[in-house]
Amino acid sequence: MAGKDFYEILGVKRQAGNADIKKAYRKLARKYHPDVNPGNKEAEEQFKEISEAHETLSDPEKRKIYDEFGAEGLRAGFDPDQARQFKEWQKAGGFGRGAGGFGADYATDQGTFKYSGFEDVFSDLFGTGGAQFSSREPAKGRDVESTLEIDFLTAIRGGTTRVTLQANRACSRCGGSGRIATSGDSVCKTCKGTGQMRVAQGPFNFTQACPDCGGSGRSGEVCASCRGTGLVPVSETIDVSIPAGVDEGSRIRLAGKGEPGRGGGPSGDLYIITKVRPHPIFKREGDSLLVDIPVTVSEAMNGAEVSVPTPGGPVQLKIPRGTKSGQRLRLKGRGVPNLKTKAPGDLYVTVRVQVPLTEDPAAVEAARVLDGFYREDVRRDIHL
Repeated sequence: MAGKDFYEILGVKRQAGNADIKKAYRKLARKYHPDVNPGNKEAEEQFKEISEAHETLSDPEKRKIYDEFGAEGLRAGFDPDQARQFKEWQKAGGFGRGAGGFGADYATDQGTFKYSGFEDVFSDLFGTGGAQFSSREPAKGRDVESTLEIDFLTAIRGGTTRVTLQANRACSRCGGSGRIATSGDSVCKTCKGTGQMRVAQGPFNFTQACPDCGGSGRSGEVCASCRGTGLVPVSETIDVSIPAGVDEGSRIRLAGKGEPGRGGGPSGDLYIITKVRPHPIFKREGDSLLVDIPVTVSEAMNGAEVSVPTPGGPVQLKIPRGTKSGQRLRLKGRGVPNLKTKAPGDLYVTVRVQVPLTEDPAAVEAARVLDGFYREDVRRDIHL
């Protein structure tokens, strides 16, 4: 994540509001979605970056952390208060300038760690540097995302769909520790089961992953099944509940369905990103639905009641006498349920007057007769 500018990825200003961020995300998601670009790895990576940027900037808390600390602030185990204290300590001269320049050494049981400045310690403190500092404190597992294509009416009405996903789960062979005990006592003797070795003292207590157990706290050999990661990929089938009113790019959160936590921490969450297939007759604008309904010349002139399809079933719509082609009528409450308020939007029906496709002399003559009833030129307003 380091170095990425989420605002630049979405093409919005830093002061952009939620509506602008959502609009930019939807536009880019439609362009770079893997289903629109099958086999295009570059588009797939672009889509991942767009989704990551939207996930951060659409969440007020995550956006606040990102604005202050950048992408590093989003890493698991990041402590904003500790980072602020460290910055203040560094500004106050926490590192001295000697003959070797801007730097400091910390002696430990494992050797001497040399830091050239704030960036080195900061990166080590939060797991991004070469010293590979880590913590066995309980930590929430990583959140994951997956794309789900649904049909237009399911997005409006809601429903349940079964999906099969590839997910990382705790390795059953080693219990998620990444190590297989070779004796009765599986506790690492070097770190006494903590998985940590104290590296430094000063304004903060830094810890490094135990070199003997890799931070697992257990002795033994590296698990061959998960190669020491504690996680193995599995195929998992789950039922996903689709809330009524989801749209293209909506995020459905499935709590605890992400990657397993570390050190007894909770599992992360799974976010389902919806992709909605177009409908042959309906179009959507926010919570409103749009549909064209053809009527005959007689129905437009004399008025009529016609059947109009809606997501909740067909309803009768009154066509007023003298309705013109292109005139729009409203069916209140027959649109899309709002995701937050659950209140339904409206359905807007555009009337399209259809002339009979015939060369029958009687029909042609009837049309000529009708021409005599126009009171003025129908194209009187069409001019430059």
